[in-house]
This record gives sequence, structure tokens and C-alpha cells, in this order.
Amino acid sequence: MTEREPDATSEPYTVPTAPFRPGDQPEFDAWPWTPADLERPDPATCESEDTREHAHGLVRVLGEDDLASGAWDPGLDADTLRRGLELMVLLRIFDDRMMKMQRTGKLSFYMRSLGEEAVAIAQVMALQEQDWIFPTYRQPGAQFVRGRDLVSMINHCIGNIEDNIKGRQMPVHYSYREGRYISVSSPVGTQFPQAVGVAMASAYRGLDEVTITWIGDGASAEGDYHYALTFASVYKPPVILNVVNNQWAISTHMNLATGGPNFASRGLPYGIPSIRVDGNDFLALYSVTKWARERAGAGAGPTHIEVLTYRAAGHSSSDDPTRYRPADEYSAWPGGDPIERLKAHLIAVGEWSAEQQEELESRIDDDVMAAYKEAVTHGDLASGPYPPASTIFTEVYEEMPWHLQEQREELGK
Repeated sequence: MTEREPDATSEPYTVPTAPFRPGDQPEFDAWPWTPADLERPDPATCESEDTREHAHGLVRVLGEDDLASGAWDPGLDADTLRRGLELMVLLRIFDDRMMKMQRTGKLSFYMRSLGEEAVAIAQVMALQEQDWIFPTYRQPGAQFVRGRDLVSMINHCIGNIEDNIKGRQMPVHYSYREGRYISVSSPVGTQFPQAVGVAMASAYRGLDEVTITWIGDGASAEGDYHYALTFASVYKPPVILNVVNNQWAISTHMNLATGGPNFASRGLPYGIPSIRVDGNDFLALYSVTKWARERAGAGAGPTHIEVLTYRAAGHSSSDDPTRYRPADEYSAWPGGDPIERLKAHLIAVGEWSAEQQEELESRIDDDVMAAYKEAVTHGDLASGPYPPASTIFTEVYEEMPWHLQEQREELGK
């Protein structure tokens, strides 16, 4: 076997790079897709081949005129849209306050959902209360939809004695049993196969339950993603599999996670109907998720969705995105801002005003500050009190094994 002579004009393989780096002027192409492009197939009978255009196109509802149109328009009433807007504003203000607290040492770590507020909120609003939620760390808004108290969420973030996870998880790694919101996991990717497993269990038990889960574009390059799609393809459980393509993993561009044209089309070879949706269009997200829920509820199996959006802030409070992308890149994103788009739509149809928006933001900011002041009465990161050390032995076994009981007693001495 002879070695191939190196070719000075070519590299041995391709290493993709981001389209824009710090110092560049970001300039995205205008989107060619419109709300009128794609039909809404019958969710109960749809096959993967019926969604080829949906996987390579983009489902939109809100047009450049801020009005809703097309086959995917869910026809939501104004009250539902106002609730969606309120919850998205709540998440953004909550994130801003928590980041300020992190910067002043009130909590150790935080992750914002800036630019992605519509993702979990619109999607979970399209589900039913008994459905299971397997989130990543950018879907805390799902808890707002399910009614979680702000004080409880802050207690977890600052790790005080009222933290429902008792200090066992990092901040923003929420768990909310009452809302069927499964614990966020730092090893990203694990939620996908676990969600498929829970969906299989629900189907086996004959329950009217659907499971929804999310994974990032970066994590979709992990094996967990493919394990989940294989099981979903073979067993066809009631599961909704979302790849949130927000353009960036921690500091690597999404083009390092797939060599294909997009993420949605990766589901087609598995035989799973696959759709790409505008992740900053509240109505489109709601509609596609409602369609997937109808499909799963009818026993037709899984749906694979690419949520096309943009991570506007850093990956976390530990990240400085200006080191790997232009600081103003988000402002050039064709999808715009999810809150601004829904607000503009409500104003365009005469159901909202700039004055109401200002009042809403002021009221929510007051509510978040009041919740924080109440949370710190139970302790804070700097001074405690913290969950007692003995809690490391609790809530694992229904009946504690003898050797752990001995260790707990020894700790007590």
C-alpha cells in the first residue's frame, strides 16, 4: 500500500468555520420562505415522505406585515396570545434579574433564554397538562406555563434551604414534579433517549400522555440523538423530538454539528415526519407542536422538529460570546425577536398597545423583585442557611438500606 502524495492545493479534510467572526459585519440572507408555502398534512396519516418539503422549507405564520396567514395559522384567540406574550416577557425579565444577581454574587451560575423565549412557552401551551416535559436549560419557561411559583424557582437558583432539589443540582437545572417537568441535565443529549423511553412506557400503559423534549444543535452531534431517533423510528412512541438550532453550541457554530443542509431533514431517513419551524414565530411554534401532539395522541408516532432560532446571549454566565462572534450578530438575524414579533402582531390586529406593553413590563419587574425578596428570607448563597448535609441520604430509596442508615447516623455524630 503506497501513501498518497500530499496535495499542496487541498486540505485532507474540511473544518467548517462560522460565517462571521469578531470584527466582521454580520449579514444574513433574507429568508425566502413565506407563510403560504407549506400545507398542513393530516397528522394522523402523515408519513415521513409527506414532510420532505416541510423539512427543507420553513413553517411560518407571521408575515412581514405582522399578520397571521397560511395553512399553519392556529387561529388562536387574543387572550391566548396575550398570555403567551406575558409569559415570554416574564421569562426575559426573570432572566435579566437573575443575571444581575449572578454578577453581584447572589448566585453562582445562570443561563438565559434570550431570543428563545417562544420555544418552550409556545410549545408547552400547545400540549395537555398530563404531557411530560424533558427540557434542556433553555426551556425554563415551560414551568411558567405549568404554573410554577417564581419564589420556588429562585429558591433553587440561590440554593437556600427551600431549594426543592436540596442543592443537588447547579442553578437553572430545575425540576418541577407537579408540572411533569423532568430535571435538567448538565450532560446534554441524555434527555432525548430518556424522553423516548417515557413515551414508550406511556404507550405501553395505554395512557393519553405525550412526551416532548429538546436538544441543542451541538448536542445533536452526540450518540444520544441517534439512539433516540432509532428507538422512536422502530417503536413509534408518542414523542415530540425538537432540535433547537440556535446557531451556536458553547462556542462552536452549528455547521460543526451536521454536514447536511439543515437539522430537520436528518429525521427523514429514520422514517419520522420532520418539520423545520421558525422558532421566533410564536404562532408557528404553537401550530407545529399542536400538530405533533395530535399525531402522537392519535397513535401515529413521533415527530422530529428543527426549531430555527438564534441564541442572543452568551451560552451561560461563564461565557463571553464576543470572543467568537460579532457582538451585534443577533440584530442581523432574519427571524427577529420573538417578543417583539408577537407584540407587533397583537398591535396590528387591535388587541394590544405600546402603553399596555409598558405597563406589563413594569408589573412583571415588580413581581420578580418581590419574589426575589421573599426567596432570600429563606437564605442565600453567601450566608445560608443551606439544606442540611443529611439530605444526601434522602429521596433516593423508598426504604433506606442499612449501610446508608449507618452512614447517616455516623454523619449525625
